[in-house]
Amino acid sequence: MNATLRTLWQSRAPRDRVVIAVLATLVGVALYLWLVQSADQAHTRLRASVPALRAQAARLDQQAAELERLRSAPPPAASTTDLRTLVQAQAGAAGLSGALGQINAVDDNQVVVVFGAVAFADWLKWVASLKSQQVRLDACRVEALSAPGLVSVTATLVRSKPQ
Repeated sequence: MNATLRTLWQSRAPRDRVVIAVLATLVGVALYLWLVQSADQAHTRLRASVPALRAQAARLDQQAAELERLRSAPPPAASTTDLRTLVQAQAGAAGLSGALGQINAVDDNQVVVVFGAVAFADWLKWVASLKSQQVRLDACRVEALSAPGLVSVTATLVRSKPQ
């Protein structure tokens, strides 16, 4: 194959060979310049994204350290207060005792609460505050009332078991 290319090259007139060589050189230089320009543009884009990536990496490191700290920390002690009493006290502290219809203790670690008409945002804050007392929402039925923002709620709350 090499011999056929050489004979093909030699069969061309000297002027044609010079023109082909010059055109091949120009095409090679143009391709090289295009490659250098593309690499420079990519380098510029990558350099611009480095600070954002470093900030993300720093946040990720902080989050990993916080996760390790939380995993190694002992779990908060669960309240030894009767769950029904604890839930009623938390409802009073949140200002929801007026909306609280009933609290029925299923067992030592489970109660069912019924709210007649309560603001949904207040209900959510109250449930979030119960988490600090190691009480979680097990089951819930929320029904919208005709007044905007008010709901009626029936929920089962369970004391979290230590792990």
